[in-house]
Amino acid sequence: METNSKIVFGPVPSRRLGKSLGINNIPPKVCTYSCIYCQIGRTLKMSCQRTIFYEPEYIFESAKSKVKEIINKGGIVDYITFVPDGEPTLDKNLGKEIDLLKSLGQKVAVITNSSLLDLDEVRLDLYKADLVSVKIDSIEQQTWKKLNRPHKSLDVEKIKSGLIEFSKSFKGILFTETMLINNYNDAPIDLIKTASFIKRLNPQKSFISVPIRPPAEKTVEIPNEEKINLAYQIFCENNLQTEVLIGYEGNDFFYSGNVEEEILSITSVHPMRKDAIESYLKKAGAGFGIIIHMIEKGKIKEINYKGHKYYLRKL
Repeated sequence: METNSKIVFGPVPSRRLGKSLGINNIPPKVCTYSCIYCQIGRTLKMSCQRTIFYEPEYIFESAKSKVKEIINKGGIVDYITFVPDGEPTLDKNLGKEIDLLKSLGQKVAVITNSSLLDLDEVRLDLYKADLVSVKIDSIEQQTWKKLNRPHKSLDVEKIKSGLIEFSKSFKGILFTETMLINNYNDAPIDLIKTASFIKRLNPQKSFISVPIRPPAEKTVEIPNEEKINLAYQIFCENNLQTEVLIGYEGNDFFYSGNVEEEILSITSVHPMRKDAIESYLKKAGAGFGIIIHMIEKGKIKEINYKGHKYYLRKL
């Protein structure tokens, strides 16, 4: 059984959700995709089969304890967010877990890659959430396959149908996120098709993001400013409330007491930049030596990316 700190982490500063308390309901790394830009690395186990990973009551008690601790220390939780080491909708108990977590009086969000939304049971689970963010990097089959590297059983047309069906009945806040990768999905014709499809979903907001953390594949590059601006203009021309996420989230990570466990839990799904680590350690009254020790022990890894050092938990 995973420890409490590996199931629940944060809160971490989220570009979409404010102070987000993460729920890691999928073991590393079980996913329907193996995206070339994934910050966690390549997928260890490709699957489209929903299963039970943890008991819902265990996730609930872990989150309940963490929320209480955060509030007692003067912290804030804007959302309890399912943002695990893999695809959250692979969890067969997701709907029950959302119900339990909402009983804490907190808003619940789910960040999904959309791959299983053609399944009725998945949509029924996600209808329970207050906010759902769906990934839509491309609706063109060849681009989708190259970029997201999906499980062989998946079909992009079924996913599109599932997204449309979900958007019709979902009563909460719907976000979309499109990750732009240089020379993959940033051509004008691709952007026009993607934006046109997203418009059909009528989301409250559409985010255009770029890989600001170390990606799974070294060949992944951020598009230049001209391409990012073009994407933004095309989305806006489709009457989408659009935000471009090209900045760093900040360093306001919550410290609860156990430095090493907190760093391990956060960096398992959220690589931390060096200045974020330094800010965190300052709050904890700890020195950078603990990071060096964790690297030497093989617990975390230092990665250089775009002129910054990042720290990621070793799988």
